[in-house]
Amino acid sequence: MHRPQSDRVAGRGQTVVAVIPARAGSRGVPEKNIQPVGGVPLIARAVAAASAAELIDVVAVSTDGAAIAAAARAAGAEIIDRPAALASDTASSEAALLHALDELEARGIRADVLVFIQATSPFISPADLDFAITRILTDESDVVLAAAESHAFLWRMTDAGAQAINHDASFRPRRQDREPQYVETGAFYVMRVEGFRAAAFRFFGRIGIAVTDERHSLEIDTPDQLALADALARQELARDGAGSGTPALTTKGRS
Repeated sequence: MHRPQSDRVAGRGQTVVAVIPARAGSRGVPEKNIQPVGGVPLIARAVAAASAAELIDVVAVSTDGAAIAAAARAAGAEIIDRPAALASDTASSEAALLHALDELEARGIRADVLVFIQATSPFISPADLDFAITRILTDESDVVLAAAESHAFLWRMTDAGAQAINHDASFRPRRQDREPQYVETGAFYVMRVEGFRAAAFRFFGRIGIAVTDERHSLEIDTPDQLALADALARQELARDGAGSGTPALTTKGRS
């Protein structure tokens, strides 16, 4: 998806590019990125969420898989052919993102802000994406990550037995009396491109958090999580006919 200049937010003057890395190889769930959730392939759900965000100008999918590329193209994304060297189990997401930025620049698309989206998070909200992007555009943060609020009591196992990590085990406060902590969901990261290129890593400078709804925090790594996501998506579709916070799921996005 490449949104025409006239559709951009007036006066913004910065190009926001979403890149969705989606390699073909997957051990836990075979062909994971094209598995359907609520009847829609995961990669298409990610493209739809990005396309529905008001502040994203270009949506691109970086992949080494023909089936992924076909599904992403049908959903309205630009396709970046991901080299085999960047599609192995050991290749970093950052390497794929930097390659995608270079490829887009070669096509005349120079990004000021990068939105790194993971297709394995099927319930990404376009409003959350726009909130995070705004934090970058207004220079409040250099990086914004998606995270869900947590009041969980964490423990670690030691040779001496279980040990409390983020609380005093001798005292059990009420949930409302505990300061919330935030769990990184992995759904998306928004960052200023100049800083990302310099750091070659997703975290640098001033880091902010886009607090997402707990319903949007599910990440798929196992068959059970895939089945749960599909059940949740179908439940929401049956309830209101929408797409779990992604209203563009029934469209091909903007072109």
